[in-house]
Amino acid sequence: MQSTDLGNKESGKIWHRKPSPATRDGIIVNIIHNTSDYRPKVLRFLNVAFDGTGDCLIAGDHQGNIYVFDLCGNRFNLVQRTAQACTALAFNLRRKSEFLVALADYSIKCFDTVTKELVSWMRGHESSVFSISVHASGRYAITTSSDTAQLWDLDTFQRKRKLNIRQSVGIQKVFFLPLSNTILSCFKDNSIFAWECDTLFCKYQLPAPPESSSILYKVFAVTRDGRILAAGGKSNHLHLWCLEARQLFRIIQMPTKVRAVRHLEFLPDSFDAGSNQVLGVLSQDGIMRFINTQTCKLLFEIGSLDEGISSAVISPHGRYIASIVENGSLNIYSVQALTQEINKPPPPLVKVIEDLPKNKLSSSDLKMKVTSGRVQQPAKSRESKIQTRILKQDVTGNFESKKNELPDGLNKKRLQILLKGYGEYPTKYRMFIWRSLLQLPENHTAFSSLTDKGTHVAFLNLQKKYPIKSRKLLRVLQRTLSALAHWSVIFSDTPYLPLLAFPFVKLFQNNQLICFEVIATLIMNWCQHWFEYFPNPPINILSMIENVLAFHDKELLQHFIDHDITSQLYAWPLLETVFSEVLTREEWLKLFDNIFSNHPSFLLMTVVAYNICSRVPLLNCNLKDDFEFFFHHRNNLDINVVIRQVYHLMETTPTAIHPDSMLHVFVALTKGQYPVFNQYPKFIVDYQTQERERIRNDELDYLRERQTVEDMQAEVDQQRVEDEAWYQKQELLRKAEETRREMLLQEEEKMIQQRQRLAAAKRELKIKEMHLQDAVRRRFLKLQQDQREMELRRLDDEIGRKNLTQNQEAVAKEMRADADAYRRKVDLEEHMFHQLIEAGEMQSQKTQKVMEENLAKAEQACLNTDWQIQSLHKQKCDDLQRNECYQEVAKLLRENRRKEIELLHAMVEEEAKKKSPGSIMNRRTQAVYLEHHN
Repeated sequence: MQSTDLGNKESGKIWHRKPSPATRDGIIVNIIHNTSDYRPKVLRFLNVAFDGTGDCLIAGDHQGNIYVFDLCGNRFNLVQRTAQACTALAFNLRRKSEFLVALADYSIKCFDTVTKELVSWMRGHESSVFSISVHASGRYAITTSSDTAQLWDLDTFQRKRKLNIRQSVGIQKVFFLPLSNTILSCFKDNSIFAWECDTLFCKYQLPAPPESSSILYKVFAVTRDGRILAAGGKSNHLHLWCLEARQLFRIIQMPTKVRAVRHLEFLPDSFDAGSNQVLGVLSQDGIMRFINTQTCKLLFEIGSLDEGISSAVISPHGRYIASIVENGSLNIYSVQALTQEINKPPPPLVKVIEDLPKNKLSSSDLKMKVTSGRVQQPAKSRESKIQTRILKQDVTGNFESKKNELPDGLNKKRLQILLKGYGEYPTKYRMFIWRSLLQLPENHTAFSSLTDKGTHVAFLNLQKKYPIKSRKLLRVLQRTLSALAHWSVIFSDTPYLPLLAFPFVKLFQNNQLICFEVIATLIMNWCQHWFEYFPNPPINILSMIENVLAFHDKELLQHFIDHDITSQLYAWPLLETVFSEVLTREEWLKLFDNIFSNHPSFLLMTVVAYNICSRVPLLNCNLKDDFEFFFHHRNNLDINVVIRQVYHLMETTPTAIHPDSMLHVFVALTKGQYPVFNQYPKFIVDYQTQERERIRNDELDYLRERQTVEDMQAEVDQQRVEDEAWYQKQELLRKAEETRREMLLQEEEKMIQQRQRLAAAKRELKIKEMHLQDAVRRRFLKLQQDQREMELRRLDDEIGRKNLTQNQEAVAKEMRADADAYRRKVDLEEHMFHQLIEAGEMQSQKTQKVMEENLAKAEQACLNTDWQIQSLHKQKCDDLQRNECYQEVAKLLRENRRKEIELLHAMVEEEAKKKSPGSIMNRRTQAVYLEHHN
């Protein structure tokens, strides 16, 4: 048998030498996929599908890598990385290079194997898709999940129809019948309906099977001509239905080793015209038996108890069988090698007692009984393997002793004998014995590097979810969980990790290194395969427990089934808390003395034993809440009885369902550095890590926004307070302003009145000045007129005197000279008078200017707040000044008059001294002038 490791290669040859499958097993090649990490791990294949030709197949592993294997061209290619596990595959589409893949996020994608590009993305399911059926034309496809089935048009990738059912019924499978336009739908209540593809008209419904051989159908297979339907379930009976007659025509009873059927598929034959007669039956023991439904003979079988098959698919032309082994590898079988004539057919295991006419069908008439006989190709049994080991021990007696040697000089066999004798280890030496049994490496440096990374972000708020009174215990638990999360990222998302680790943290709280390594060793060995279906519970482990419970206590399991109690309720709570919720401290220590001293399967057997020992109260429970309470609280149960029951189950459980055949033996932690733990779907953990990081960033953004909003609210509140204070101040200012406006209006009214009085006084003063000027002007004009008249009279007198005597000419000349002097004097006096008038006018102008300036100052003072008193005072001062000015003007006028009179008297006296007959005239002129001025 050739074996090919894909490794990190994206393409290459499937085999490197021409395959020559042995007739014993018929395996062409065994394909495994190991990573090249520090600690290599196997990437488990989950699904496989052939194309329409049967020469190519695709396979997907649990990390989302999808490979195409060309069996004719001896090539493999990595065509897609989906980053999440595929739950179903289909490769027989109309376009030969395209394939459908159902993913763990409930979506279906279509990819092209040549371009490696995404063709379409279909959504609509709300649960995992476990089946894809493609129409014979390749145009339509049906995708099935537990709650719905949907019909898709592969030309447009649009959903055409959707089958909705009641949640209480559930769908087992919906698929196309080959070479027809009929859809067959099978439900969990054993009802089977046939529908027309185009109209979805119900064509028929198969009747219920006979009660004496009634089984719950789980798996189905149809011949290539679409005439015969095979159905099976949790029983060793197979029902064959004739779809044309729509009735059950045969019941086949498989050997007693077969207790449940996991998969059915007919083997095509090129010469049977589609009426396939060879049926492949995959049972719970991992062996796929191919029987002839007509002759009832076992033709051949593939798989073994050691290398059990989890799923298988047969190529359309019937030349190849591809099976996924429970260890995650992919086997490709040659049907020709398995059916060569040199392989003589085995004795019949099953024979037809009687085939009655189809109109007389009963369960006894249809049943085929099983007879004992030797199978042609016996599977490698566990018993033979154990016997081989015993013979090897006899030859090399030192091997077993070396295997049982433990550190610190202890021997595992002797410890087990001591444990069976006393039921537990001495309390004083228990921790020492546990450290030896678990072979703890005590990697101080490696553990320090984990703790130095600090508290993991996933456990920052651990105290909110798990409020522990002891702060020391909380810190130790937080530190241990953080170290586990730094060791492997999956533990940061494992919700039950605190429950699993808490009893060990409480036990080893003073030695955190030992605590961490005990938990890590427990996870590596007793928690095998727990994380393959993460974040869901380990369905594979729970199935092992259910199988063992079904074998040892069918009544209790049936009671669970009748009340809809699954293994996630009666087994998983015990596992995720490692019995810490249902046992006292002493009982728990005693139990783990036995668990750490035995094979990792001992823990799973303990779950079964706990249920069996509690069967009486459990059978009396009818409510789901009662069951939940029972498995989460302490019960009246003797732990010694449970432990004895575990040892009994370990010895009496058949090899086919024994968990130790599916779990590897104890493996200690490596010295120096801890091993890499990556036995989990990395894409889910990475997605959850990204989601958690996104949520954390969103939460930080929300906190920042909330802080910003709070700051803004505080600012708004502060602004509102300031605004209220401002508004109050503005209101006070407004009231003060109104008060002052009223005062200003009052003062303005007073000022207007004062201005009016001032204007009236100015008008009166102006009138007085005008009257004074007019009087002065009239007096001056009259004086000029009088002077001219006097001059004329004097001239007349002089002319008269010239006629009298000649002597008088000198007198006349003298008088003319006197007249000229007098005229000059009069001109001088007139000039002086004009200057006096101009001085008076200038003084009045100055007085007016001063009055205007004082008025402007009074107006400016109105704008000041204290202008009232100053204004009044200013007015009084102005009034006093004006009165003083008036008095000064009057005084000046009187002084001017007095000086004029004195000047006139002086002139008159001066003239009187002169000798001239004109003195009489001068006196008359003087008298006139004085009269005028007076």
